[in-house]
Amino acid sequence: MTEFIYLLENNSLFFYGFVFILSLMIGSFLNVVIYRFPKMMEQGWYLECREFLADELKDVPAKITAPLTLSTPDSTCPHCQHKIRFYENIPVLSWLALKGKCSQCKKSISARYPLVEISTALISLLVAQHFGVTSLTCYALLLTWGLVALTMIDFDHMLLPDQIVLPLLWLGLFVNLNNGIVPLEDAVIGAIAGYGSLYIVFWLFKLATGKEGMGFGDFKLFALFGAWVGWQLLPLLILMASVVGAFIGISLMVFKSHQKGQAIPFGPYLAIAGWITLLWGEQIWSWYLQQIL
Repeated sequence: MTEFIYLLENNSLFFYGFVFILSLMIGSFLNVVIYRFPKMMEQGWYLECREFLADELKDVPAKITAPLTLSTPDSTCPHCQHKIRFYENIPVLSWLALKGKCSQCKKSISARYPLVEISTALISLLVAQHFGVTSLTCYALLLTWGLVALTMIDFDHMLLPDQIVLPLLWLGLFVNLNNGIVPLEDAVIGAIAGYGSLYIVFWLFKLATGKEGMGFGDFKLFALFGAWVGWQLLPLLILMASVVGAFIGISLMVFKSHQKGQAIPFGPYLAIAGWITLLWGEQIWSWYLQQIL
């Protein structure tokens, strides 16, 4: 292990290559998480309801009772159920070799899978470049990978699972236990302020309009970033997330791919803004203050 760490510290090509290849594999696993985790949650909710509504729910769909975890059953083609072999599941390369098609039925395989893999690898390289060969890189990579999963799940299902958000929140507090990024006091206040500020906005909006402007998962995600970067950078984070969210929302309506009144997930914009704040928040905030003062 000592020799491996020495090699990482003294050979930047090896360090970045290791992070890139590892993150490609993690990206492949994240595709499974993105696809299966919401289904696992749905299955869990259904089975919980069944305990209370046993008489009303006599006919249970097979997809609900079939065992589903992140590891079982094996991955298959969504069209013909062809079992994907290990050499057909090499990140990015397999998709390119198969020309984006199933080896059995020849139907198209979504380009989203390799895009998630390569995007995960590229942003992981940025994290590695920013923090270097330190323990902070390991922690920040865990956060980055979790944010990729949360972003895609929220886009697909408007869900921010507590099972992913809360461990990352606690990880942020752990990282700052010894002033890893910010003092622990700032991290704790950041977590409280992050959750509390959006909670207040939520209720003010609901009292004024009778509608819910965001979900509780957004509060927890904002609290997560407060635990990582402290309370001082939360105004920058929410400003960036709001600007990006508004721009994309208006663009969707202009190009008529989004119906008026249809909800837009806010979690992805929080995740993107939070990740940028983690890496370059201090510089961006300093520049912004110089412009307005």
